[in-house]
Amino acid sequence: MIIRSIKFLLMISFIFSLSAFNTQAQEVSYRTHIKPLFDAKCVFCHGKDAAPEYYAFKEEKDKWMSKGQGMRMDTYSHLIFYTAWPDTGSLMRRLDDGKNTKDGKPGNMYQHLGSTEDERQKNLKIFKEWVGNWTLKRWQEITKEDMNGIKVKY
Repeated sequence: MIIRSIKFLLMISFIFSLSAFNTQAQEVSYRTHIKPLFDAKCVFCHGKDAAPEYYAFKEEKDKWMSKGQGMRMDTYSHLIFYTAWPDTGSLMRRLDDGKNTKDGKPGNMYQHLGSTEDERQKNLKIFKEWVGNWTLKRWQEITKEDMNGIKVKY
């Protein structure tokens, strides 16, 4: 009787641990998944030494490009700017592998997601899971339903 109870409790514990693991594994967040990936692959050009804001970059694009720097994206709020609003879909257009475009060309930053196609696809998948609705639409084209599908969990 005691052995049966112990087996039952162990089985229940195992099932709950699997359930918790699956929930945690499926929920991609900025702090846990995106920030470390961004720091490893993107921060060199889009970190604290990059153009401080989108509009500063646009005003002096040649200056920043000559330094090998883009727009700053190393914080959650900076990255949201290029995901949801106001530069809606920008992050997605640049990281996309080309499977969502009419011409099949990958975005200009896709190549930086990894040194091999497998690594790039793995990292792209993480970004896609974080964003939720992986749309290449711009602010003028996006619908309320599209916006509601963007998750970007902190």
